[in-house]
Amino acid sequence: MLTMKDTEAIRAAIIALEKHALELWNDGDPDGFIALSSDDVVYMDPALEHKLTGKEALKAYYDPIRGIIKISEYRMIDPIVQLTADAAVLTYDYEVHRDGCIFRMHCTEVYRTNPSGQWEIIHTHWSFFQLAQ
Repeated sequence: MLTMKDTEAIRAAIIALEKHALELWNDGDPDGFIALSSDDVVYMDPALEHKLTGKEALKAYYDPIRGIIKISEYRMIDPIVQLTADAAVLTYDYEVHRDGCIFRMHCTEVYRTNPSGQWEIIHTHWSFFQLAQ
């Protein structure tokens, strides 16, 4: 059974992993997310007609945009990590300020521990953020 201290440490670790991958991503480097992703990762994005299955498919999707994305300001808004014995679900809103525009999306990442005890992403789901009018 996890103590409250253990739970908070895991939550902080998951958020730190995601922030590090976002920092790389915002500088055009998808390798942070690729390294975090499991071999059997499932990736869903509103820019795609179908989900991607597997790390190789994710790499193939990311490679053409490598070095293109440059984001100087972003926010990870209200990250929440929910835990089970060997999995964590991270949800947050992602806000980007670029070229005078604001872009927002929701993100859900499902992490699990791999056999070596490291956290890895097994499922990513991005969706558009609908502004209230």
